[in-house]
This record gives sequence, structure tokens and C-alpha cells, in this order.
Amino acid sequence: MKFINNPSKELWSKILERPTKTVDDIEKTVTQIFEEVQKNGDSAVNKYTQQFDGVSLKNNIVSTAEINAAIELVPQDLKEAIQLAKNNITAFHKAQKTEKVYVETANGVACWQEKRPIQKVGLYVPGGTAPLLSTVLMLAVPAQIAGCKEVVLCSPPDKSGVINPAILYTANLCGVTKIIKVGGIQAIAGFTFGTKNIPQVYKIFGPGNQFVTVAKQLATKYGVAIDMPAGPSELLVVADDAANASFVAADLLSQAEHGVDSQVILVSTSKKLITEVADEIEKQIKALPRVEIAKKAIENSKSILVENNEIALDLINQYGPEHFIVNTTNNNFFVDNIENAGSVFIGNYTPESAGDYASGTNHTLPTNGFSKAYSGVNLDSFLKSITFQEINKEGISSIGKAIELMAVAEGLQAHKNAVTLRLKEL
Repeated sequence: MKFINNPSKELWSKILERPTKTVDDIEKTVTQIFEEVQKNGDSAVNKYTQQFDGVSLKNNIVSTAEINAAIELVPQDLKEAIQLAKNNITAFHKAQKTEKVYVETANGVACWQEKRPIQKVGLYVPGGTAPLLSTVLMLAVPAQIAGCKEVVLCSPPDKSGVINPAILYTANLCGVTKIIKVGGIQAIAGFTFGTKNIPQVYKIFGPGNQFVTVAKQLATKYGVAIDMPAGPSELLVVADDAANASFVAADLLSQAEHGVDSQVILVSTSKKLITEVADEIEKQIKALPRVEIAKKAIENSKSILVENNEIALDLINQYGPEHFIVNTTNNNFFVDNIENAGSVFIGNYTPESAGDYASGTNHTLPTNGFSKAYSGVNLDSFLKSITFQEINKEGISSIGKAIELMAVAEGLQAHKNAVTLRLKEL
């Protein structure tokens, strides 16, 4: 990790840059694949599955027989772990349900709001170097609680043409209605336009690499909503001498192993801790199976020494981390004042891994600073709010004159007439 000593505020933007390509660098590729899928449907999808995943599939729809076989392949202890995580995620997301909001804003004027599920949702679950079965839980559980009618899951196949059994097991456990062996840009394009095998959806969910992130953003140009621009994983830890250096190093490495374009940052008021964490990273990284990936991510990462907590907080809010671990002598200062973060983890015994898997919060979170404006996935992500109103004679009499005056002020005579006719009839 690169050590940076008390950088001036003018340098923060440069220091905090993500190690990602710009949209311009990859949009041409994404646009080309979108155009082909829109024109040629499944044949284009299959072409790119062969090109990117190295497998040619006669049928990319997962069958009931494949799901049953996957269920048998998943070890019992893993099934129990998945069930525990599902229970906690269900409990947390069920608690997010809200009641109908009803207000009589004036005599005879009733307004209310109710939530309805999004009917068709597409869940993207990365496979590749890390088959993220946990993402199935994070997306399918709230979709199930919300009551979405059609829940379609796309995940890339391996070179033998299968999806990881644990992904299939979890998807089946969580009520996914259709599973398709397709990944990357072509999966997002399929969700966007619909093909014979891939249903068109109203909203796309799920993390992915930079290409998937840009593809999701392009999908919005075609009238499909997305959860957020969720790209390569990132973690920022703020820690001082109250922290356990080995824990901090382990947390940083837990995100570094996601991918070579992941980024981890340590912010501290203690040079001693920064040194200890650097030593621990050197020790721990050697034992990781994904050591080469972690090393490349660590090369993109930084340890930043600052003078006090106030400066640390300003820097962190400017960065807007996806994951934010707080482990200091004054955790409450950061917890009470953080403004931009996807999810916050507090204290020595709250690893970011807990949120990734089993504590109950959702791990699909905004990256690249989008936590300044986006929330992580939650129950409301799968719902729409619809407002209703009902006005009786007394109500239109009480607010009618105000409507007329405002309509005239805007030069919209027909708006005024819609009220005037009713008032005259009264």
C-alpha cells in the first residue's frame, strides 16, 4: 500500500481516485454488444458467452434436473450456513416494511401512499473468479419479501457449461423463477431488450465488473431501471491505536481479493498503526489462495496519515466509500457524523465479511463515490410507491380557488377549467 503523509486538501481528489477505467474506455464495447443483442437476440448472447466464457451452449436455461443435481452437490454444512444467513437477511429486510400512509390534507381531501412490488426484476450474480452465492441471498430474499412476480437470475457458466451448484441451490431456496447461464454485458443486454430465453425486466439488480456497471447504466437509456452503479469493490478503514492491526489487515485483504480493480484505503491518526498494518498485510497476503489478485489490488491502495479525526472525517466523506469500517478510540464521532457511505461496520469484532454474508444487512452497495447520492439495496428497492387521492365536494370547494389561481399564473387555462366546471356545478 502506498503511504501518504498528511496530504493537503487540494490533493485529496487525486489521491482518492479509483483505479477504474473511464466510461469512455469501455462504452464502445458495451454499445456494440447491446446493439447485437437487440438485433439478433439469443444468437448474439450465445456468441459472446462463447467469446468471454469459453463455452458454447445449446441451451442456456437451467433445467429442473440441473437444480436438483446441484442441491445434492452442496454440502450439508454449507446449506445450514446459507439458511442461517437467509434467516438473518429475511429478518432485517422484513423489518423494513412500512404501512400505508394516509393523510386528510384538508377537509374533504384525502391523500395516501401505498407500495406495490416491481413485477419483473432481473438479478445479476457474478460468477467468474468468485461465484457469489451470497449475492443471490441479498437480491432474491428482498425480491421475495416484496412480492415480485417474476424474478429472473443470470449468472455466467464455467467452461464446462454449468453454474456453481451453490448459486443454483440458493436461487431455488429463495424462489427465483428462472435461471439463465449468461454473464457480463450480454446478460444485462438480454434483461434490457428481452430474447426468447431471457425475459425483459423492469429493473436490473446486482454487482459486477466495470463492463457490467457501464452496461447497467446504458440499460437506463432504454427505459430499464437499475439498483445503482455498483462496480468493483472498495473498502475504507478508519483506525487508530484502539484497533487490532491484524484485524485491520485482514479486513483490507478481504476486499483486495475481490479483484485486481478493487481498492482498499486505511485512514489513521497513528503512524504506528499504519506500520503495524503494513507488516500484517505482508504476512497474511502470502497465505491467500488469491494472492496475485490481492497483490494487484493492494498496489492500487493507500494508507493515509492525517492529523486528527475531523480531517479524517472530511476526507472519508469526500471519498464516499462502499464499505466503511470504524475502529477508533471515538467510534461515535464517525458513526454520528458520516454522511457518505454504503454500509458502516463498527468496532474490533465487526468485520466487513459479516455484512457480505450473514449479519442481515445487504451487501449490494454503491461504489465509485455513488454513496453520496445512492442507498444500498433494501426492501424498497423492489417496491414502487403509488400515491392516491380522493376529493369530495367539500374538498374541491376548499382548494379549488387556489388551483384556479395557480393554473392561471402558469398560463394553463385547461387546468383551470377542469376545476372551474366542477365549482360551477356545485
